[in-house]
Amino acid sequence: MRNTFLRSLALGAVLGIGTAYAQTTKFTVNGAQVKAQVNQHMYGVFFEDINMGADGGIYAELIKNRSFEFYKPLMGWKKEGDKIAEGDILVLNRTNHEANPRFLRVKTQSASKGNIGLTNEGFRGMGIKKDLKYDFSVMYRQSTPGLSLRLELLDGKDNIIGTATLKPEKSGEDWHKQGVSFVSSATELKGKFRIWFEGSGSIDLDMISLFPTDTWKNRPGGMRADMVQLLADMKPGFIRFPGGCIVEGHDLETRYQWKKTVGPIEDRQLIVNRWNTEFAHRLTPDYYQTFGLGFFEYFQLAEDIGAEAMPILNCGMACQFNTSELVPMEDMEQYVQDALDLIEFANGPVSSKWGKVRSDMGHPAPFNLKMLGVGNENWGPQYVERLKLFQTAIKAKYPNIKLIYSSGTDPNGAKFDYLNGELRKLNVDIIDEHYYRSPEWFLENAARYDSYDRNGPKVFAGEYAAQSDRIASTKNENNWKTALAEASFLTGLERNADVVRLASYAPLFAHVDGWQWTPDMIWVDNLHAYGTPNYQIQKLYSLNKGTDVISLTENGKAVSGQDGMYASATLDKNKNELIIKISNYSDKAKDVEFAIEGLKKLASKGTNTFIASENLDKENTIENPKNVVPMEQSIKASGKKIKTSLAPYSFNVLRFKTN
Repeated sequence: MRNTFLRSLALGAVLGIGTAYAQTTKFTVNGAQVKAQVNQHMYGVFFEDINMGADGGIYAELIKNRSFEFYKPLMGWKKEGDKIAEGDILVLNRTNHEANPRFLRVKTQSASKGNIGLTNEGFRGMGIKKDLKYDFSVMYRQSTPGLSLRLELLDGKDNIIGTATLKPEKSGEDWHKQGVSFVSSATELKGKFRIWFEGSGSIDLDMISLFPTDTWKNRPGGMRADMVQLLADMKPGFIRFPGGCIVEGHDLETRYQWKKTVGPIEDRQLIVNRWNTEFAHRLTPDYYQTFGLGFFEYFQLAEDIGAEAMPILNCGMACQFNTSELVPMEDMEQYVQDALDLIEFANGPVSSKWGKVRSDMGHPAPFNLKMLGVGNENWGPQYVERLKLFQTAIKAKYPNIKLIYSSGTDPNGAKFDYLNGELRKLNVDIIDEHYYRSPEWFLENAARYDSYDRNGPKVFAGEYAAQSDRIASTKNENNWKTALAEASFLTGLERNADVVRLASYAPLFAHVDGWQWTPDMIWVDNLHAYGTPNYQIQKLYSLNKGTDVISLTENGKAVSGQDGMYASATLDKNKNELIIKISNYSDKAKDVEFAIEGLKKLASKGTNTFIASENLDKENTIENPKNVVPMEQSIKASGKKIKTSLAPYSFNVLRFKTN
């Protein structure tokens, strides 16, 4: 009998059936008390090329070091063959081509298959799919024709699973591009790619490239469709790019320079990724930025998925954790001009210099950029004096562009207090706050914005992520404990939507074999991608924003941790719906009742989309990507009262039609 009772109680908690054995907590929701309008772009994503997020990740190129510009020119490549002699394969440097100086020269006499070749290992291998077509291309020139390229896709045991032959068609001193396509006969998680050189002659090669054809929107040389689809499914309001600390660079030489990431692919200047050797526990010497994913592609991606573009630019300061290298104030003109030119690139007419560059890349229409960030996690008076230069120049020419400035690395402390004060004195548009803290911090700070100045600068929660262990620990996990803490914290952001206008989890992507930092929102290998519980939470917020924040109280107070519960409420005036978000961060089921005021009518039936697990360590994985995902159940209202039960450790999104 006791077991039957316990099973019934547990089932009631999941299905939202109240019991007579628990005290009911009563809330008041007043639809007539509108507290704020919700920014319809509030919940977005933050992209940074960390954890192999771009090369080896969302950028679908399979060849690593395709232009031989890594510190070790043949990194990622292995010479093959039983008759290779010294000088048959050489790396040369054309010093008059700064963006892409190196190329490969292959010279041989009467070579046949197995004599002279090269194998590329890809990015922790290559994800190959059965029956999928692959596009190979190469830049070449040949003064002595006669060589052909025998191309082979290989599985993990070096078995051939796809093959083609490319015979260069042109000769002379000019460079040409040629390609060929072929189909794979098998699926392989960690494949390789090999080129055999057959015949006699000499040929120069550069930009050796291999792409799957199932890219996002089937764009040649495009992005991994499964990774983009996960973003599109969130319907994010914005994409912040390209970072993050790579904006600053380890030093100014390795800072992100957007002008070097647009135009023809072969003219984009590769640099070392600043996460290459940042962490001794995750050294990644083969991590570079080819910029095949550049600023044009970022803008295009944002447009594709209906998000606002939010580029972040260097402010004349390198990473202050690494070098604290500064550009002298008298030399800041180039950096400020880069910002002005970026706005012209995004919004300018085709008759303008940078608008023409955009148009020549295939997008004559403006991207309609509305906001721009200056600096990332910079701090101190040196940052303030530099941002004033940007503020003056950009506002003078483009007064409608909203400018975003950093409040440093932490959400409190001396650095934060100084910057927050200075930025508010300047009455800037948006202050970017970052929180990498414990789950407990997120719970304790759910009311953080209740007392913020309603008339001052707005807040961008630019990087948030609960750390299950500690910052930069290899033991951090994307478990349900961290996600539920974030869900609880986000009720406070939503409740204060008149102050907090934007929010994004960080970092976004991580490769299971190539990460430097945890936790991360979306994990991938070469063939699969899945959203973490943290992804599921931000997605629920993004898909259930509403248009207007309304009052939700318990005994006249905002619900921000009382008895382990955190809540917010909005109206969606476009769909005529009431939306209540409430988390139960406790180990007990909670019977709750919402008394609805200020609305003429409430539908008798609604839905609760919820995630619940009493196992706070529960995670999603490549093998089990749906361990923690939302479920939906029908719930009822009686008149203007909604009664339900919240499962232990659950986050719930209740929706009811209104008049």
